[in-house]
Amino acid sequence: MMETNEKAAAFLAAASAQGRGRLKLYIGAAPGVGKTYKMLTDALQMKKEDIDVVIGVIETHGRPETYAQLGDLEHVPLLDIQYKDRPFLELNVDGILQRAPKVVLVDELAHTNIPGSKHAKRYQDIMELLDAGIDVHAAVNIQHLESVHDIVQTITGVRVNERVPDLFVQQADEIQLIDATPETLQKRLREGKIYPSHRIQKSLQNYFQLTNLAALRELALREIADEVDEKLERQNGTDYRGPLGVHEKILICVQHVDTAERLIRRGYRMANRLNAELFILHVTRDGMAEKEKIDYIRQLCSTFDAHFLLHTSNKRAANAIVSEAKKHFITQILLGQSARTRWEEIWKGSIVNTIMRQTCNIDIHIVADQESVR
Repeated sequence: MMETNEKAAAFLAAASAQGRGRLKLYIGAAPGVGKTYKMLTDALQMKKEDIDVVIGVIETHGRPETYAQLGDLEHVPLLDIQYKDRPFLELNVDGILQRAPKVVLVDELAHTNIPGSKHAKRYQDIMELLDAGIDVHAAVNIQHLESVHDIVQTITGVRVNERVPDLFVQQADEIQLIDATPETLQKRLREGKIYPSHRIQKSLQNYFQLTNLAALRELALREIADEVDEKLERQNGTDYRGPLGVHEKILICVQHVDTAERLIRRGYRMANRLNAELFILHVTRDGMAEKEKIDYIRQLCSTFDAHFLLHTSNKRAANAIVSEAKKHFITQILLGQSARTRWEEIWKGSIVNTIMRQTCNIDIHIVADQESVR
């Protein structure tokens, strides 16, 4: 999949922001949630508003409700490709470019094109349309996202072969989550609204088990929340206004080996409860002199599935903590109880006070040492 990721990066890097089409993605947790239906409903509304919208490719899967939503939307004829003496219909990229609509609908985003097509993958077809200034509305299920492949296989026992690079999804101008409860999906399946009758019972016993659907739904909700949060953070840019708080990020500041494990365990438990991303920071003046300590902390990071941050600076530790917290949009900071005397805090300043003065919207937690400090 590395090759397709590199191709996606090359396409997106070459695309000019000016004049490039907008990408809207309809994402669901499983087949049958209503992605294509909603995409068609929106297209019919656009047509009423005199927006030039056409269908590039739509898969109704024999679902009457979806078929009815096609209405009188214009179809760009599909491309007929012969492969191994059999005819296949693929998205007609050149036909759409020649028609030059304002918006085109493209279903089954993760689809692999038949050999002989213009591009290997459908998302690459979409890239060309976007580069030509055509807006694209596309639909895909969460299991086709490259980064969740292993998670989905663990949940469902199914290996998903058709996948879309995360980089492509990250470039979407708008993402709409199409949601349905596991119970609703099972009801639709039993009523024959998702698959034909001969596939219903097997689907209920396998992919469409309530536990699977619940896990996929939670995965979809989390992934979309993360995408939105990252987009907002990118828009926040250098004009730092504090973390946005949509996705919790915990920073543990570790300076001493004897308290490292205790601090990290506390932070790890917090991260698990909040489903938060965990960062561990060590501030040093001379990394080479502290190599043994750094290696130890780095190993702890690996054990607790945390990101290791090493900040080498001659500045005060508080300033280094502030710098890393802003850089990674940290929402909570864990500090060990200070060993400074009252006089040292007056003379050198309190780390907590410095962090509070220079940041906003960050909660600070002080973890007490086992021995009381006076």
